[in-house]
Amino acid sequence: MRHMGGERATEAVASCVALLRTAVDQDWEGVKAGRLEWSCHKTAFHIAEDLIAYGGQLAGRAQDDYVPFEITLDDGTDNEGLLQVIETTGALFAAVIRTTPREVRAFHPYPFRSADREGFAAMGVAEVLLHTHDIAEGLGLTYEPPAELPEFVLTTIFPHIRPEPGPESGTDHWRTLLWATGRADLPGRPPVTEWRWNNNLVIPTDRLTLQGVTPAAAADLRDGGDGGFRWVEGGPFDGTREAAKWMTKAYEGGVHRPEWGLFVLVRREDGRAVGGMGFHGVPDDEGRAEVGYDLAASARGHGYATEALTALSESALARDDVQLLYAAIEHDNVPSQAVVTRAGYVRATVEEERMAREEHDMEQSLRLYVRR
Repeated sequence: MRHMGGERATEAVASCVALLRTAVDQDWEGVKAGRLEWSCHKTAFHIAEDLIAYGGQLAGRAQDDYVPFEITLDDGTDNEGLLQVIETTGALFAAVIRTTPREVRAFHPYPFRSADREGFAAMGVAEVLLHTHDIAEGLGLTYEPPAELPEFVLTTIFPHIRPEPGPESGTDHWRTLLWATGRADLPGRPPVTEWRWNNNLVIPTDRLTLQGVTPAAAADLRDGGDGGFRWVEGGPFDGTREAAKWMTKAYEGGVHRPEWGLFVLVRREDGRAVGGMGFHGVPDDEGRAEVGYDLAASARGHGYATEALTALSESALARDDVQLLYAAIEHDNVPSQAVVTRAGYVRATVEEERMAREEHDMEQSLRLYVRR
């Protein structure tokens, strides 16, 4: 999957400036921006503030808090000058996104206290699109950004939001994004009054990082791509592609939750992806969730699966809504049974296995392992 964050940021700023430049002769100070309390002028400046702040976070590799700086406008800056500031901060932001290595993460509080370059790109594009919409609403303009921009935002930082079908075919990502941020109504969906975007979850271990897969990356893996990861020889394995397929289906159905999705196992020493691991869905009503995993053949025999499964299991079991994790393994797959055993799982009781066969139509050839 080609890294598109920088291009998307450039496109978003260009679409913003092209529209607002048609209204530079209007009063931006005395008009509110859509449903916001800010004026159109303040909202436009906020776009520039966000772009330079996000770029600064990523360029400075901030890890614990926001970098303590801000920008100001010269006294008397007119609307055209303000657009030049947006163009300049947008160019700086796009340059940072394009030149930041894939494995770099920087501080952002929502919801897991960090984001990678794609996450920052999506947050920046979201700020541009949404606030251009707000300003356009205040100035009486019509704004319809290029379709790939809201799609990029939704599939990167709104993994929990089901995209709305289009009026004829396809998906209406722009209306979905407006609804998800409290700016529009959608038939059959309740109004949104509070919202946050959702950067991918990363779980660290000594030798790996378990990197949550976004819907955009899952769709690419499903379709035969690399999902934006640099894989070792032989990867991604078939099980990871199958998991990506089911995650994409869950996203399109509006039931995907990122903490219960697919993670790619990335080796710290060289940034190479060695396998996939994750859950078959959210916990059931009794707090039970099923885990699954695979490794590229060239990465086996080094303890990566055990290390990753231990970390993923501990993270899940620390939640209040989880009581038990389980893995269903072929009876003759001795290596996989050894992995789960080393990760703290034990063979299920005869009764637990019987119930699993009844509830989930589990095949007779499978053995059940559980961890509480």
